[in-house]
Amino acid sequence: MFEVTVEDTFSSGHYLRNYKGKCENPHGHNYRVRVTLQGKELDHAGLLLDFKELKVVMKPVVEYLDHKMINDLEPFTRLNPTAENLSKYFFDECNRGLLERTAKRVSVKQVTIWETETSIATYFE
Repeated sequence: MFEVTVEDTFSSGHYLRNYKGKCENPHGHNYRVRVTLQGKELDHAGLLLDFKELKVVMKPVVEYLDHKMINDLEPFTRLNPTAENLSKYFFDECNRGLLERTAKRVSVKQVTIWETETSIATYFE
């Protein structure tokens, strides 16, 4: 099995519903996201996926969230915008883009979101 990983950053605001504490109030984070792909076969160039292609897949997801109030965006109008839920959102959205681009040869293995330098959440299946 092969893996490749790319990281990106975005800044967003959010607040947590059904939470008692400071985070129930609107506040912001400088997020970092790491997307790791997996696959058994390399392409004709010997790549699982070119890093720049993974960045292209990640870009619309990052841009959708960057400098926005996440609570105002679907699916987070209903879903609490926790780091855990953000990591699954990236997983699902990036996987959707990859499966179309690679004919299911490559899939997302896991996504890690840093809400702060010391607080992270990871989603994988």
